[in-house]
Amino acid sequence: MIYDVAVLGFGPTGATLGNLLAAQGVSVLVVDREAAMYHLPRAVHFDDEVMRVFQTVGIADDLLEKVRVNPGMKFVDNDDTLLLDWPRPQEITPHGWNASYRLHQPDLEKLLRDKLASEASANIQTGFDVTALGQTERCVTLSGHMQDGTPKSYQARYVVGCDGANSVTRSEIGGGMDDLGFEERWLVVDLLLKRPRPDLGDHSIQFCNPDRPMTYCRSPGERRRWEITVKEGESDADMTDPARVWQLLSRWITPEDADLERRAVYTFRSQVAKTWRRGRMLIAGDAAHLTPPFMGQGMCTGIRDAANLAWKLIACLNGADDRLLDTYQSERAPHARAYVETAMRLGGLINSLDRAAALKLADPHGAGATQMRSIAPTLGPSPITNSRQNDHLGRPFAQFDLDCSHRRFDDFVGYNHAVISAAQPRKMLPGARWIDAGKHPAIARALSDLNVGAAWVRPDRYLGAMSPHPDGLFDAVLPYFDA
Repeated sequence: MIYDVAVLGFGPTGATLGNLLAAQGVSVLVVDREAAMYHLPRAVHFDDEVMRVFQTVGIADDLLEKVRVNPGMKFVDNDDTLLLDWPRPQEITPHGWNASYRLHQPDLEKLLRDKLASEASANIQTGFDVTALGQTERCVTLSGHMQDGTPKSYQARYVVGCDGANSVTRSEIGGGMDDLGFEERWLVVDLLLKRPRPDLGDHSIQFCNPDRPMTYCRSPGERRRWEITVKEGESDADMTDPARVWQLLSRWITPEDADLERRAVYTFRSQVAKTWRRGRMLIAGDAAHLTPPFMGQGMCTGIRDAANLAWKLIACLNGADDRLLDTYQSERAPHARAYVETAMRLGGLINSLDRAAALKLADPHGAGATQMRSIAPTLGPSPITNSRQNDHLGRPFAQFDLDCSHRRFDDFVGYNHAVISAAQPRKMLPGARWIDAGKHPAIARALSDLNVGAAWVRPDRYLGAMSPHPDGLFDAVLPYFDA
């Protein structure tokens, strides 16, 4: 059997991609070298746009019961004087969700895995270590072995490597990584409280201590996290020793207050892959980009990759010109890089190395502000969505309630293209849904605000084109589908 798509890696990016594909009937093979899901905390944050992707997958309502709405982050100096406040809105945003959530990653992964396991067109193969990829004009062969050493291979028309920082897929593609210059070792400590500690606070706090910067994160339930800079000469073994960990945390918490759940030293890097695609092989998530954690956007960036790539793979599997896949890197790489570079600048503030430059994130016009706003970069330019023509293009389209029953835009559209206009276009993209703006006041107001008569909203919810008339919407993208 030749699968339509094989996904290497069953973390959040790979599981999201697999779900988006399988829900559209694509035959998907998802493989992972580990036999079981990792049960300890890793990623602890995601945002409203990413929750919108989880809504499309069909897990958002269940996930909402397991996460915590995040009030924001504060940056303080060695004397606990506020340097920078990054409040996150507590009201529902235009995406239809809260701006920021704290999570326990295994809760998310279980929901994604259970959802994918329910899809008839999906096959999940854990405990399979892929060691080589061989590409022909027709397909890609995945070769490797099971945990007992048994050789195994599969074939797929496309392979997407969501296989992490040491990606086998990226090595096969070639091109290497563009290193943006950030590399630091940090100790990550996860704890479970034994008793309530409301004094620790609900905000995340960046302690911008020039001697040893630290981060505190308020996770769901009784979970709390500290991230602590590791100095030159300090070994991983010394830093993860429980006595040393408690010494570093003694200002805030003791063994009488909490149990250590996990402690590990990570090297945080800032890198973006130079080549995201070669033929039938592509990469996403940490295989394509690595970011310092200071914006909480590592996992989010991978989820955005999956949402961007899935609809393009579906189109190519259904006969579209596979040059459409080249727009994946051209759109996603600059977008990912914007988050990486912003996280680096925040790292400069946290480390007290480049405080003035970092504070400009909050006060770019020198008005004396001390509040930071979340960035919202556009997609990089591509032949199908040239964001330079209009500032609204290449940005997400808001999620509206379509009628008095409060049916949401994304639920109505599904993972499909949407055309918003008062008149139906004579020619539509395959599978596109038409929404009559004349019947939905919120949609009509959105078009009026954009000063257009028609808009194309892509399956990843990004605004792909605007036009006075619906028949001009698809001029740039239809040649790929008419191939």
